[in-house]
Amino acid sequence: MRNFLKKTGLIVLGVALGILLSVHFSAVADQESKTPIPYEDLQLLAAVFGKIKSTYVDPVPDNKLIREAINGMVRGLDPHSDFLEGRELEDLKISTQGKFGGLGIEINGEGDVIRIVSPIEDTPAFRAGIKAGDLIVKIDDTVTRGLPMSKALDMMRGKPGTSVTLTIARKDEAKPLIFKLVREEINVKSIRYKMVEPGYGYVRIRNFQERTGEELAQALKALYKEATLKGLVLDLRSDPGGLLSQAVAVSAAFLPKDVMVVYTEGRTPEARMELKARQHDYLGSMTGRGLLAKDYLADLPAAVKTVPMVVLIDAGSASASEIVAGALQDHQRALVMGAQSFGKGSVQTIMQIDATHALKLTTARYFTPSGRSIQAKGIEPDVAVDDGRDVLRIREANLEHHMLTPKNGKKEAEEETAKAAPTDDKEGDKLTPPPRFDFGAPEDFQLQQALNQLKGLPVIAALKKEEKKDGAEKTEKAVVPEGADAEKTLPEAPKAPTTSDKP
Repeated sequence: MRNFLKKTGLIVLGVALGILLSVHFSAVADQESKTPIPYEDLQLLAAVFGKIKSTYVDPVPDNKLIREAINGMVRGLDPHSDFLEGRELEDLKISTQGKFGGLGIEINGEGDVIRIVSPIEDTPAFRAGIKAGDLIVKIDDTVTRGLPMSKALDMMRGKPGTSVTLTIARKDEAKPLIFKLVREEINVKSIRYKMVEPGYGYVRIRNFQERTGEELAQALKALYKEATLKGLVLDLRSDPGGLLSQAVAVSAAFLPKDVMVVYTEGRTPEARMELKARQHDYLGSMTGRGLLAKDYLADLPAAVKTVPMVVLIDAGSASASEIVAGALQDHQRALVMGAQSFGKGSVQTIMQIDATHALKLTTARYFTPSGRSIQAKGIEPDVAVDDGRDVLRIREANLEHHMLTPKNGKKEAEEETAKAAPTDDKEGDKLTPPPRFDFGAPEDFQLQQALNQLKGLPVIAALKKEEKKDGAEKTEKAVVPEGADAEKTLPEAPKAPTTSDKP
């Protein structure tokens, strides 16, 4: 048996060395410095592999052990890197196109658990009452602890009309909640818009898909066809992000031509980019799709560049939505209102390994035009407005293995100072979220404050719950802090560019 184990270990070690050597030399052949091969660590890997093969209670296929080793290696880097196989690759393409069979929830891995970032509006999960911050404990009969996020996605997606049961753990609920959901074709339009009041437009972006910029242009043209806008609210609350090119497109719709939208820094030349409000940077990635014939932002009404704007964000606003909020804030094009955003300041690149395997790898950090990194910090609103819904406050800084905040906007990293805000204003004064409502509805408190800001009216900072003296039920009360919020005004909008936006 000892000889067998020794042979097994040597064989595995040889295979591992061969694979890693080939990968190593092909990957770093053109780099200035080469790191040494970690022989001792590879020996340890071979020893563990041999022990599992020979003594684990049940036989384990070699490919399973290798896949799990790869998954562990990638998932240990940060919450957003992942190893993708087969259907997972197809699902990634589907999600950027906004059409798939599933439940309608955005999820994120946090250590060994799976947390819901946000339910997508008008989907089975949203209608059932699943909330941001919920933990998925089981999917049907499969316990999710330790389950790769890609596997969890695969289990929840499927043919429309089929059912799946989610067991949910929720803060302040003593027992797990059971949701039996029927999958639907999730055909999510990323843009929703309307005229909330005469002269005041509302545009909500749910996520950033392939056609988000094009849909935004259509929405703005439709609003201006209805009336000349006095003000516009751009709602990015609970928007988990998406395609970087579309964040540039949305920003470019409101900014002067050729100004900086976002820049990225990474280890490779490809990871260092400057993306500006120009056609190439938001249409360039669509080459081959037949979408370069016309710049959909070129014929926007000129007033779009100068209309007074408020951007709404919250703890669910992440990645691409933070890029937009940061760009408009840095250029003083819009006033940002709401709550501190999620804080995902990293860029993931899909690297095809072979026909059926790919690596979604974090390759860069991104920075706002002024050089701010939001990694593990988020975008701070110009005007904080608390409607009592941002109770869980789960952000990037709370996630296990999250990347550190870069020091001085450069490569050197330091410990981040941004932590999750407490769920209580003070000890014993817990805020309970009001009943669910649709963003943009008449009872949308933050939207009403955005409209107040655009009209030059006082902005109410928060909804508090006060106990009546007779011990009766708590009632909501609007609280206006002395002076500050009522005095805030929109930054002066930049003048419309004098050069033509047409190609």
